[in-house]
Amino acid sequence: MTASVDITRQIDAARGGDAAALDRLFPIVYEELKRLARQELARERPGHTWQPTALVHEAYLRLVAQRTPDWSGRAYFFSLAATMMRRILVNHARDRAAQKRGGGIEAVTLSQAEPVVEGDLDLVRLHEALDALAALDARQARVVELKFFGGLEIDEIASVVGVSNATVRRDWNLARLWLGRELAA
Repeated sequence: MTASVDITRQIDAARGGDAAALDRLFPIVYEELKRLARQELARERPGHTWQPTALVHEAYLRLVAQRTPDWSGRAYFFSLAATMMRRILVNHARDRAAQKRGGGIEAVTLSQAEPVVEGDLDLVRLHEALDALAALDARQARVVELKFFGGLEIDEIASVVGVSNATVRRDWNLARLWLGRELAA
């Protein structure tokens, strides 16, 4: 039996009320979730405090904590997992930013400070830009979330969103242009 079929079978069992299905699901999806976590963390600043394993476990715990999971298959499950990881990292970035604004951090001189790496992705700004895009075009924002954060392929995104592959490509290109302009400002 392929992993995709087994994932779908365990998700269907969980939707049907089989609590043990979630325990059987984790080992099957673990490596894919860890790959997603590594992708997410690769976009973060060097020396980030989250590790892929911890991010996977936190996201999975949040997924299974849902009272009535409404997972409609493999692609949808992984898109939810990617969304959870994004939220975890955004919350972490916000907490870190709050600490920088005086949340008990000790002041250091410039000679003691670590250099800032050029090109770091500002996850909070990206999150805010995605929220602004969602207000204009929710589907484009969802496509970006699934592609960028979820690592899903065009056909998987089309299946989750319920549109054609061509529409996903068009949404992805337009959203990238819009986000590029917003983040450059």
